[in-house]
Amino acid sequence: MRRFVAALGAVAIAASAFAGEIPRAERRSGYDFMSRETRAMQDDDTANPGLLWVLEGGTLWNRKIGAAGRACADCHGDGRASMKGVAARHPAFDAAQGRPVSLEQRINICRTDRQQAPPLAWESRELLALTAYVARQSRGLPIEIAIDQRAQPFLDAGRAIFHRRQGQLNLACSQCHDDNWGRQLAGSVIPQAHPTGYPVYRLEWQGLGSLQRRLRNCLVGMRAEPYDYGAPEFVDLELFLMWRARGMIIEAPAVRP
Repeated sequence: MRRFVAALGAVAIAASAFAGEIPRAERRSGYDFMSRETRAMQDDDTANPGLLWVLEGGTLWNRKIGAAGRACADCHGDGRASMKGVAARHPAFDAAQGRPVSLEQRINICRTDRQQAPPLAWESRELLALTAYVARQSRGLPIEIAIDQRAQPFLDAGRAIFHRRQGQLNLACSQCHDDNWGRQLAGSVIPQAHPTGYPVYRLEWQGLGSLQRRLRNCLVGMRAEPYDYGAPEFVDLELFLMWRARGMIIEAPAVRP
């Protein structure tokens, strides 16, 4: 951790002059910064550990639950067809909630409203499995975040968080991921923070995790107080990151170091 904090301090010095957002022609997935071996693991469905969660999610998709005794498939049919493109459009504005919701929140809304079942806990194996199953159906499709008049304030809020200095290190997300991508931080290459592969299997975690888990890790590294899972700030930031990656290809479930 001391090495990580020292490296972050070096990044803060290097980023004293704001470089601005990455031009669309220069955007790169985190996949491009990985080793040949890690890329091979992601590319091979028989070697990608995230596919274990996808398979489990397919089972959960067809399981009847809750007071309604209803399965996801009872409303949506074959998820391999009906869920194609869904992950590429989330977070998406939900009129009933009056704000954008993430893919995990959408799944839990369906559980409570349609299946009359309790919501799944954040980072629980079941929620990660269902999210991975849904996200897998969008693999190879471009991210298409729709921003209209209703969603614009939330996008602006997410952009503000991305550029806001936080924590004891007084760092902003943009200082690493816009201004210093491609450089070394604690022995690893700084990626551009395009969330093309979530939920991802991280070798560091030895398991699958959501984008919000990764964002919490970043905030802790900045010595900032992390938001709670599902907090509006996280959803707004996720919306901005997905919008920032618009047109890039969904890789879920990706593998990262």
